Amino acid sequence: MNRKLLLVAAATPLALLLAAGACAQAPASAAAWAPPTGLVTMPIWPGTPPDAKPGLPPEVNENVDGAHKIAGRSVVRLGNVSTPTITIYPPKGKNTGAAIVVFPGGAYRILAIDLEGTEVCDWLTQIGVNCILLKYRVPDSGPYPRSAAALEDAQRAMGLVRLHAAEWGIDPHRVGVLGFSAGAHLAAALSNHYDKRLYPPQDAADQLSCRPDFAVVLYPGYLAMSDRNFAANPDIEPTPNTPPTFILQAEDDYTAHVENAVVYFMQLKNVKVPAELHIYAEGGHGFGLRPGDLPVLSWPKLVETWLHTVKMLQAN
Repeated sequence: MNRKLLLVAAATPLALLLAAGACAQAPASAAAWAPPTGLVTMPIWPGTPPDAKPGLPPEVNENVDGAHKIAGRSVVRLGNVSTPTITIYPPKGKNTGAAIVVFPGGAYRILAIDLEGTEVCDWLTQIGVNCILLKYRVPDSGPYPRSAAALEDAQRAMGLVRLHAAEWGIDPHRVGVLGFSAGAHLAAALSNHYDKRLYPPQDAADQLSCRPDFAVVLYPGYLAMSDRNFAANPDIEPTPNTPPTFILQAEDDYTAHVENAVVYFMQLKNVKVPAELHIYAEGGHGFGLRPGDLPVLSWPKLVETWLHTVKMLQAN
């Protein structure tokens, strides 16, 4: 049998989701993250974000000592984000017109901004996809409805991408989302909470749809409730208008259990939303796309193929 087991499943408690988020906070003097030079970066809110938390310390890399590593390399764990931004990574070579807004994971406590952010954009731009990296607010910014902050940031980012679509060479009808762990939950939440903004409209961006045209949901949490025998999260209710979705998780993910992926896939199937599910025997949680020996790490090629399947990328 192929190592992809067609099984996928549920969410765990917030305290467990993405061990990356549970470390002790680094000193305030630790170096934070900055986007690469030469790229367009902009705050997503014209002023103070809605539901802003007062008095948050400056942004900090909570892994400044490099102790947390994936594939032998340190991971930037960005904390105390109070000014959300988007950074636009244009394609290297041919521009397909497709765009993906990327949501790093981190248990809604930190953002794994390189492992599940900049490195993902490096891959997407190589296949001709515009990558928009959302640095959304943390900590305690989700999951919705516990806090609306991260979902507000996601809704706002989608509107901004469509507002600037012509300027950035993007087809406004081929704008999707891709998220990891808590960011995967955020991708699913936006896929089902797009009909009404959670905040007062700010400008023309908020008059445009914030519904993703497709979603990629990678090792998600919060989609099934571990304390309720992995019942579906009642705040995520797919409809026939939920966008086509690609879901992937490892069976040995003991941080955000595989039931998250399985339960969400079945919810989509039951309302006839096109969905593709991949479950692998090994991989754990938080692997990103750094090179390794496990078959699960082939997921970027699977996503690229699926984007052709759902006609978000054109045939070569």
